Amino acid sequence: MPFQTIPKFFARSFTTPKPTIVRHTIIRRYMTTYTESAMTTQKPILISGAGLASLLLGRSLKRSNIAFQIFERDDSLVFRGQGYRLRLSHEGLDAIATVLGPEAFQRFYNICGKTSGRGTVDLDALTGQRTDQIKVVENLTSRDGKTVGIARGEMRGFFHEGIEAHVQFGKHVKGYEVLDEGVRAIFADGTKSDEGCLLIGGEGIKSRVAKQVSGGLLKVYDTSARGIHGQAPASAFAGLGEGVFRIKDQTTKVAIITNVRPEAVDIDLGWTMIGPPGVIKAPNDDYSIVGKQAAEIAQHLTSSWDKSLQPLFQNMNTSEAAFWKITCSTPSGVPVWTNEPRVTVIGDAAHSMTPAGGIGANTAVRDSALLGGLLHDAGGYYKGVTADYEKTMRVYASEAVATSYGFAAKQMGVHIDESTTPTI
Repeated sequence: MPFQTIPKFFARSFTTPKPTIVRHTIIRRYMTTYTESAMTTQKPILISGAGLASLLLGRSLKRSNIAFQIFERDDSLVFRGQGYRLRLSHEGLDAIATVLGPEAFQRFYNICGKTSGRGTVDLDALTGQRTDQIKVVENLTSRDGKTVGIARGEMRGFFHEGIEAHVQFGKHVKGYEVLDEGVRAIFADGTKSDEGCLLIGGEGIKSRVAKQVSGGLLKVYDTSARGIHGQAPASAFAGLGEGVFRIKDQTTKVAIITNVRPEAVDIDLGWTMIGPPGVIKAPNDDYSIVGKQAAEIAQHLTSSWDKSLQPLFQNMNTSEAAFWKITCSTPSGVPVWTNEPRVTVIGDAAHSMTPAGGIGANTAVRDSALLGGLLHDAGGYYKGVTADYEKTMRVYASEAVATSYGFAAKQMGVHIDESTTPTI
């Protein structure tokens, strides 16, 4: 492996600086171990969960010809609701481009929606009027002067393309065991995976891998705020025009956010509703409910809203309505746990966030690009990979969690006291 090719990952476009000392340490390690490791066939990298970060990491490993296996507890990618449309930031798009490569990224970018506008336009729900004319709260534009977005399910499906043979469904990882020269995932039915060289927990906010590897330091707090996802035909949004809109009821503090794209014709567009603690309540406190009951509660909460907004709720596709809990990981930053060379975590398992600011998915795909890049440049697993990844991840992820929590505290009235707020 030519020396000059070793540090190429560190030239990729991330806003977080890469410490020179870490880089030089990694290069020295590569020079002493790469030749030996390249001559052997490594055990596969094991990944728990088939969310966005896990699937994108799988794409990275496939491009690098590194063996891997993904275990997903659901029976398919469409087993459950996929959530709201995601906004992609500069950092998120750059990370995805780094992993997919030019041709695949262009295909991905082509299926994304592009909305004009400088940021979020605030509307008063009861009058339908703009608040303070046009109020730009967040800088959402990320490429070509557009706000770029894509439905979570569509994004997940794209990342799954080409790695289908590497994903096993119906495999619920409940923990792991570290062996002398590898690691095994332990499934809910008591069976175990084949031995891998590395296990990556990417199974979201209830990750058992995260709890085990961090010794319980990785926590997810229940903010008590709740939401409802909804969809309606594009024609229901016609009165809004093109843009990203936040519509808030100043009496109940219930708000929705929606992204109205000009090319949307004969399709459903989505909105997501957020309510402060105690306002949105699912029957029997069951937030797994999908369909009519969730739709009726959304309709009730918006019944006094301006008539120009009523089509968004009265014309809902009721079968697609779904509740969701708004959670957040430690606002003070991603904790430092005793490093385990064979196990680490990515995405929501490492740093779950509120939807405020649209930061969570963008941070998750940065994890995929970072960890995938380290493994690519080393030709596969090396002993210090989890420590190198976690050191850099903690910097940008802690910043992102703090930003998201700050937005949520202002917009939703949530407050997390790390000593008293309940965890999930």
